[in-house]
Amino acid sequence: MSKIITIILVTVLVVYLFRRMASERVKPPPSEKKGAVEDMVRCQTCGVNLPRSEALMSKGRFYCCDEHRKSDN
Repeated sequence: MSKIITIILVTVLVVYLFRRMASERVKPPPSEKKGAVEDMVRCQTCGVNLPRSEALMSKGRFYCCDEHRKSDN
């Protein structure tokens, strides 16, 4: 009886280790964009900070939304 239990435990352990190694191989490589740093700018009207790519620029000034851009003109 102890031989059967030992064989079952060893089989379960081998299957567990095999699945764990297989799942590590399938993971995609980490994306380089996650660590990308972007310049932050301040809205001239309300002072909120936002990424440069999301900001609206008018006459050399940055705004967080079109409403603030229009109200400053």
